[in-house]
Amino acid sequence: MARRRTLAAAAALLAATALAAGCGQAGESEAAGKKKDLTIGVSTLGQSFPFPAAITKGIKAEAARLGDKVIEVDAQGQAEKQSSDVQDLIGQQPDGVLLLPVDSGVATGMADDLKRANIPTVAVASQVGDPKTRKLTDVYPGLVALATQDEYAAGRKAGELAVQAAPKGGPIAVVEGTAGFAETQQRFRDFLAPAKEKGVELNVVARQPGDWLPEKAQSACQNMLAAHPDVKLFYAESDDMGVGCAKAVKAAGSKAAVIGVGGSKLGIDGVKSGELYGTVCYKPEDLGKRAVQVLHEQLTGAKKHDAEFVTYDTPSITKANVGDCLPQW
Repeated sequence: MARRRTLAAAAALLAATALAAGCGQAGESEAAGKKKDLTIGVSTLGQSFPFPAAITKGIKAEAARLGDKVIEVDAQGQAEKQSSDVQDLIGQQPDGVLLLPVDSGVATGMADDLKRANIPTVAVASQVGDPKTRKLTDVYPGLVALATQDEYAAGRKAGELAVQAAPKGGPIAVVEGTAGFAETQQRFRDFLAPAKEKGVELNVVARQPGDWLPEKAQSACQNMLAAHPDVKLFYAESDDMGVGCAKAVKAAGSKAAVIGVGGSKLGIDGVKSGELYGTVCYKPEDLGKRAVQVLHEQLTGAKKHDAEFVTYDTPSITKANVGDCLPQW
């Protein structure tokens, strides 16, 4: 009888232990399955500029889809303000940061500060580091990734368009972006390569900044045409500048072709109307979404990235295939 009571007690204890263990496992499984709410800081170079504004639109859309919260600060095109903005973000301790640099060189200090604060960071749309000494694909150490266009490839595709527009070569002029922007150098680096490979001599006789703005580009092209009325082609490093330059070309009665970069609505409309010979199609909203995906993967452990170069295809566009580029900005 005593033996039966002992066995019954042991069985009851075993069942209770198993039940407790089972409850514990269910609780742990439930906790493990619960998704942590993530906060992403976004330091944009300037929402008044159409391209970064479109990137931010893509960022917010993808963050909302993933359930991530976004804290946004706007540098308004000023590198000094962006440095201050990044310090503010560090103080708020977001889980990660997306950095759209105003000045690639100045951005190295911001990236270093974020790394010291143990905040994973993805640079977006522009390189961190001096473009004169660091290749675009050589991502700055400590960054999770650089998500951007392949500016070298885009410049080469613009150069291919230039050979099509001026197959016999001749004098050309370049409307540059703002000094300090990595893209100003990167979009020109391989621009002349297609012409050299085909034995076409494109002689750059003038270069002036248009600061990414149509009005300034129009003025720059007026000045360059006054000094070099025989220019056969203008290479504008953005569509906005290309459209401004096209106005100067038309006003001067010049037959010079104009090539842009970006695939903006303004640029695509210019290609359709014939103001621009062609452009290179960028997709800023898609880029913003991809940048969020990369950072989200890093933060959740779904996929690890370490100074990774993340890009997408940027096709060249003329009137013949203009329907292939649906403007996102």
